[in-house]
Amino acid sequence: MKYHPFQRHLRTRFPEVSVSESNNIRYLHLGTDTVQSAMNLDNPPELVLAYSQAMVSCLLFYNQISHITHIGLGGGSLVRWFAAFFPEIKQLAIEINPQIVNIATAMFELPEENDNFEIVIADGAEFIRVMQNSTNIILTDAFDGEQIIDELTETEFLINCRNALTNKGIFVTNLWSADKRYHKFIKRVEEVFDNKIIEVSASRHGNVAVMGFKSLPENLSEEQLKKRAQQLSVITSTDFLHSFHTIRSNNQKRKLW
Repeated sequence: MKYHPFQRHLRTRFPEVSVSESNNIRYLHLGTDTVQSAMNLDNPPELVLAYSQAMVSCLLFYNQISHITHIGLGGGSLVRWFAAFFPEIKQLAIEINPQIVNIATAMFELPEENDNFEIVIADGAEFIRVMQNSTNIILTDAFDGEQIIDELTETEFLINCRNALTNKGIFVTNLWSADKRYHKFIKRVEEVFDNKIIEVSASRHGNVAVMGFKSLPENLSEEQLKKRAQQLSVITSTDFLHSFHTIRSNNQKRKLW
């Protein structure tokens, strides 16, 4: 991993990182009992938490991905999953807390850095500013132990993410539907992404993967979307059909296909 040299204010105090285990599942916590990440010790690539399954449903809309940017590493669940099932995709993980990287490496089987995987210690809201039209997918999952970090809900951050995406790129963030800022944030995403957004509810715990599209998916029908969900479910052993049905029911007023 490397430190990004152009930080205006990289914090030095972070929530305490802790690890627990139960029923062969290892959990990552940040200063509270809230689970931030989880790994099945018998099957590390599995997406144990429902919200992470909702986040990867962006693959239903984009099947020619060459580069993914992660803002927030956590236990590396998404990194492990993509490395296992789509090893050809280049991944960049931006994490502000070096201790999280160390624990993810030591206890959560984080893949080793190589030509297709890089870790940068940086403030994600700052780092994304220097990326222009250079990544296909941005996956934002950066919590301070209680809620998503304030800077990652601001309009400026969303604009910078949109600018960082390639033409068909998708911005994805994990939110709690009970967050008092949720509806305000949805309006900001709608404004920045010209109403080209969807909300994908996780099957448990009230998480929602909110997606903003830089441009609408081309030539995509509901039938094609379902077929792709079936294919991805087989390839990855992940329930993409649940995400398909959630997308269809939750976003009927949004005509994205």
